[in-house]
Amino acid sequence: MSRIRILSEEVATQIAAGEVVERPASVVRELLDNSLDAGADRIEIRMESGGRRLLRVSDNGQGMDRDDLLLCVERHATSKVRELDDLFSIGTLGFRGEAIPSIASISRLEMTSRTAESVAGNRIRVDGGRLVSIEEVGARVGTVVSVRDLFFNTPARRKFLKTPKTESYHILETVSRIAVPFTGVTFRLLEGERTLLHYPAAESEVERLAMLLGRETAGGMKTAERAAGPVTVRAHLAPSHMARSRGDRILFYVNGRSVRDRVLTHAVMEGYGQRLMKGRYPQAVVFLDLDPALVDINVHPTKQEVRFHDGRRVYQAVAAAVDQGLYGSGGGVTESPFLNPSGSERPPREPFFRASGTAETAWTYEPAPIPVPAGDPIRAVTEQEMFPHRSWAVIGQLKDTYILCQTVDGLLIVDQHAAHERIVFESLAKTLSNGSIPIQPFLLPKRFELTAREAAVLEENADTLARLGLEIEPFGGTTVLLRTVPAVLVDADPEAFLREVLACLTESGGGSNGRSGMDDILAVMACHGSVRAGKSLSEREMTSLLEELENADLPTNCPHGRPVSRRISWAELERMFKRTV
Repeated sequence: MSRIRILSEEVATQIAAGEVVERPASVVRELLDNSLDAGADRIEIRMESGGRRLLRVSDNGQGMDRDDLLLCVERHATSKVRELDDLFSIGTLGFRGEAIPSIASISRLEMTSRTAESVAGNRIRVDGGRLVSIEEVGARVGTVVSVRDLFFNTPARRKFLKTPKTESYHILETVSRIAVPFTGVTFRLLEGERTLLHYPAAESEVERLAMLLGRETAGGMKTAERAAGPVTVRAHLAPSHMARSRGDRILFYVNGRSVRDRVLTHAVMEGYGQRLMKGRYPQAVVFLDLDPALVDINVHPTKQEVRFHDGRRVYQAVAAAVDQGLYGSGGGVTESPFLNPSGSERPPREPFFRASGTAETAWTYEPAPIPVPAGDPIRAVTEQEMFPHRSWAVIGQLKDTYILCQTVDGLLIVDQHAAHERIVFESLAKTLSNGSIPIQPFLLPKRFELTAREAAVLEENADTLARLGLEIEPFGGTTVLLRTVPAVLVDADPEAFLREVLACLTESGGGSNGRSGMDDILAVMACHGSVRAGKSLSEREMTSLLEELENADLPTNCPHGRPVSRRISWAELERMFKRTV
């Protein structure tokens, strides 16, 4: 008997559904694509329990008649592709005819639709891929798709879903991304009766970007346009001082389709070049328009990955447009990092050593002779080795960033920011465990405009933020007032700190009550409340910082895991200068 068998239609459909539908946000993405392809200019999304219990997408598009409703729940039934050649010139968001049947196979789907030419509409019900009924009903022009009990018949997939809050955040992010290029369409997202997002029709891309990124960010963006043969690039670029610690605000659209692409991301980073600090990511929105025949969107079932016919040309066009937009000239990408587009030299780098003429920092240190024990080359320092026998002395500061310290074992180099981060982190953790963190009120509250997702995260975690010393109150829409901050952050940038905390809460799905989640937030607080690299310190300040570090529970690493110090042994120094073989 043959061991190879043909899969049943039910199993094959569920396998296909697993490729198209990863989570509730995938359902929303596919249904929004269909609504936009149908010409809708008003779309409402309603969800319950993070989309697991209910997802309902309503639009005022062209609708479908009875025959189309019956066909759209069949696999590979589509109105957008007729022949094989059509796959090489796709101008719609959807085209495979897989989305609706895939969703219907793993949920209880109900779809009501009516065309403008019909007096009445029709409603079809499909339960786990099986047609239950189709009937004539009263309905408005357009289509309403209700998806209930997602993954009810595939419990293995259902158990891998995250918390309802996390799934809601993914849906919010999906709607926000898709809405950007469709400025003439009104989008509304509700959870129960609560509105999470409302994007009314906008007159321009910048106005829509203000809804997504905030008016301050959108208003500060520079716009660049560049044509490179068949490729046209239009980019909205925030200045480098608005960079973030995460790359979630680098958005790409290819012929109106939201995509994720590492090559395009690298091109944007190349365009920003040395304007960004290491580990920082810009806020940039890039639109690419090109002949559909020159881009393959049929790479992955989710249709979020693309492949370009001439990837090198696209890369260069994007990098050049970004560089041009930031410089405000037509110079394109420069070959040398030391030349600006006009060809003149950029300002020279700051010297690695900076001499200070103040009485407090200009000191002379004459250490007593110290024996030179055998040791290892430059390496990380263990807790026991960091301050051996408490015999150490500060001898200077390197590039206003590193504290140089002589110990009995050799030269100790301490990253002042990482060291202070560790001190502040442990202080905050102990204070929080004993009660509440000391706060500092603002004389005048700080006003910030958040994104829809950030506002939702803030509302869900208001109690946690209050416990951390952040008193925040709504000020209409997604605007909030910050009245107090932890005392350690009185000199920090409150907006940058708040957005990074919200990003931590988003990544943890609001699970900040766990030890690791709270540690992440405290690490962010410590980072923003610590002395920065590039700040000149007096001998007294450096000595005080090292004394506090000496008493820390874990003096070897900052809260993010970076090493605090490195040691060069006396033996290694001797070998460097050929004093020993």
